[in-house]
Parts: sequence; C-alpha cells; structure tokens
Amino acid sequence: MTPPRRGGGGTPPPGRRTPKARSAGTGGAPHRQAGGPGPTQAGAPGPRQAGTRSTRGRSGARADQGSLGGVQVEGRQAVRELLVARRRRVRQVLVGEGADDGPLADLVRLATEQGVPVRHFGRGQLAAAAVTDAPQGVVAHAEPIEPVDVEELLCVSRALLVVLDGVTDPHNLGAIMRSALAAGATGVVLARHRAAHLTPAAMKAAAGAAEHLPVAVVGGIPAALAAARAAGVWTAGLDAGGGVALWDMPVATEAVALVLGAEGAGLSRLVRDRCELLVRVPMLGPLASLNVSATAALACFEVARRRATTSPA
Repeated sequence: MTPPRRGGGGTPPPGRRTPKARSAGTGGAPHRQAGGPGPTQAGAPGPRQAGTRSTRGRSGARADQGSLGGVQVEGRQAVRELLVARRRRVRQVLVGEGADDGPLADLVRLATEQGVPVRHFGRGQLAAAAVTDAPQGVVAHAEPIEPVDVEELLCVSRALLVVLDGVTDPHNLGAIMRSALAAGATGVVLARHRAAHLTPAAMKAAAGAAEHLPVAVVGGIPAALAAARAAGVWTAGLDAGGGVALWDMPVATEAVALVLGAEGAGLSRLVRDRCELLVRVPMLGPLASLNVSATAALACFEVARRRATTSPA
C-alpha cells in the first residue's frame, strides 16, 4: 500500500514514492465518528491526580522561562536514571527517613560515588521541598535538560518521533515519554508555548525516560511538520476520523513522526492539515476515544512491532 499524501502538498521529497489519493475516500477533511466527543482519539483528558501541587513548587522546581526544565527530579526511578545516565550535573540529592537501607540506600550510594552532595531530611522537610504528592523519599536538583535541534531528530535513520500538539498535562507528557522510549522512539518534539515541559510532575511520570530520550522544542508544530516532510520523514496524525487504521499504517517501517493532539481538543486544524496521513485507533467498545498517553503507547508499539516483523521498504 502506497502511503497517501494530502492534496496541495507539492512535490514529494527525493526518494519518496508517488502519492495516491487520500485513503477512505474522504477527499477532504477527515470525518468524525458518529457520537464521538471530538476530532481525535488522543483527545480524552487523562486522570488528574488528586491534590497535585502547582508545578511552580519550591527549591528551584520551576525552570526559567523558555527552558525545557528537568531541574527538579522526584521519585526513586527518576532519580536513579538521573544518576545512572550521567548526562548532566546533579547538584544535590535530598533523602528522607529510611535512607540507611532499601532502595534509598542504593540511591545514596550512587550519589556518593559520583561526588553528589546528599542531604538527609525529615519527612516533613522533604515533603516541603517536593512538588509532587509522592516523591518516594527522594528529591534531586540538577542542571536543566538541554533540548536538541529538531534537525538532529529528523536526520536519524528510520526515525520514530513523537510530536505533541498542545499537550499541556505534565503527567501525560511523562507517560508518553516513558512509553515512547520503551518502544524505541528516537525523539520527542514539543512546542515552546502552550505545552507541558519537564516539570517535576512530568519527570516523575517519565520515570527516567527524560534522561535518555532527546527532546526538541520548536516555535510551532506546523513548521516542524513541514521540516519533517522536507527531510523525508512521514507525518502521521492520530485522529478518530483518520482514514487509515493504526494496524494498517503504511509508513510504520519508514522514518515517521507520530503526531498527537491536545487533551480534549485533539489536533489543531493547521497541524491536522500538515499531516500526510491521518490514522485512527480502531475502537471496539462503547467509548469513542482514548487518553493521549494511551494512544501514544499503542501507536509507538505498533510501529515497533511492524519494524520487528517487516524488513524496511
């Protein structure tokens, strides 16, 4: 099956196959499923964690304006990966009661071996220093995570990118990064404005994935998709009205960017128009949509499955 290319797209980049008409006979804007809540399967808001504090927090929890973030890391798995990855300087590790044995003792050992200052806090002190509700007895402060240029992500052979269009929930961002890394994704693309960045909540939900998965921050997602197309990377938007089922996505074995929309609103009109094909997750039950992080996990692992069983075209 030749991947469809949307009308008005101009000449395909060198090496791309000749496009056919859009799938499912839509010929225009994608249809919505009857009774669906909105245009995208990734549109359902994620579960909100009760009592989660503001991501502004204390102890430098909020990064400077324009920064990707990642300066405050909470939770045992996230702090462990911070120390193991050794990709950026760790300023200090704060540990609570019970650090003399168990998982916290191992984190203290790792930090000490690397010359990272370790401070022991009481339960109340650590809770005051944390931003999330459950830091699991450990909070670390580190240099910010440096974003990469989007061009670096686009030139990777058989890239698998996750592009987020207005995803603002940091828990969803973290969960998406964790699933994407596990499925072999090569990078994430975020917008500079009106999008979640690496707050403490996102870092905790990512469970260390932020230490390994490159992230690019761009001025606008539509322009980034145009750059992807010019670089020979297919752009596939996850949308409930997509004409192609995820299981039949024809570009899974090629360099591809999976584009997911905001909680509730889904893909914006301009971003949807810039996607070369629209892909839906077949829904077998009565619900019409999935949480954006669940959709991302399904899409990433479907690409991984296809690549494991199919030779590159």
